[in-house]
Amino acid sequence: MRWTVRNLDTVWAAVLAHLGLVAAALALALLVALPLGLLVARRPAARAAVLGTASLLYSLPTLALFALLVPVLGLGFRPALLALVSYAVPILLRALVAGLASAPPAVLDAADGMGLTPRQRLWRVEVPLALPALLGGLRVASVTLVSAATVAAYINAGGLGTLILTGLDQGHTEKILVGAGLVTLMALLLDAVLGAVQRRLPALA
Repeated sequence: MRWTVRNLDTVWAAVLAHLGLVAAALALALLVALPLGLLVARRPAARAAVLGTASLLYSLPTLALFALLVPVLGLGFRPALLALVSYAVPILLRALVAGLASAPPAVLDAADGMGLTPRQRLWRVEVPLALPALLGGLRVASVTLVSAATVAAYINAGGLGTLILTGLDQGHTEKILVGAGLVTLMALLLDAVLGAVQRRLPALA
């Protein structure tokens, strides 16, 4: 591990760049998915159209999506961010819509019987009940983005993928192992943290 010890600043910078890209993509994806999911959850036709479009974007290979975005946005952070958001939004949308749909009818009837307006029922009853499903989607999205962000190194977006790519180019096994190992560790840590929050939700309710 001589190279790693001598280049801890480089490794740390790659970790921060990778985490920053993933965090920014998750935040933007939530800003898109939450209002969109709430808007279409009770509208079957709109829900089918939105989920279908989102799934189509999700099905595109990562490199193909980068290839479509680079001519418009150039190389670097912006196309990588937009591509990652495109992968996260379908996951979060499906999770939120499924969570809202899983609300027990008896609970909804009780909320109506208490005189709650549709808006009050949504925010006081349906959204809290959908939170575990949404957090489950956030776990899947975070792991997916940590992996996909590695490919963003191909378009000069930085991150841990840079260590892997330079390691492959140079035949430098240590760089490859460090980059891949840190990607795996980051994905496991994010999943563990979000999983702990998800498990605590019933106790916090």
